[in-house]
Amino acid sequence: MMRFICRMQTIVRCNKEDYATLSSIWERSVRATHDFLDEDTIEEIKAALEPSYFPNVELYAVSHNGSLTGFIGLRNDMIEMLFIDIDSRGQGYGSSLIEFAFDRGATKVDVNEQNPMALAFYRSKGFKIIGKDAVDEAGRPYPILHLSL
Repeated sequence: MMRFICRMQTIVRCNKEDYATLSSIWERSVRATHDFLDEDTIEEIKAALEPSYFPNVELYAVSHNGSLTGFIGLRNDMIEMLFIDIDSRGQGYGSSLIEFAFDRGATKVDVNEQNPMALAFYRSKGFKIIGKDAVDEAGRPYPILHLSL
């Protein structure tokens, strides 16, 4: 396991053995922050995390006292996902992961238009809206904003 230190927090490279933990973090985070998603959509996305989404990105997580508290998925210059466990929000883990992503060349991210907290977070990091799709990548009625530095 590769380890990186960022702002007094340990960032670790994730592998298949971490998928179940990351899926749990994802679900708790989404249920707390994505109130626009219905139950069927949450279950559909959750079912695709481990077989489809996680293997197609570089996954890194913040580890605090040996427990993963949040994670980021990167592909090329794109932040594909960023989720912080609900009990760990507001403690700087997301900012640490964003800085880590910047150091690795990330300059773009997509965000659900119906998630204003995420949009505000990314804007506070310097991202600007450069485009919009009326539906998400699966054709669901959740508008996606495209952001770039």
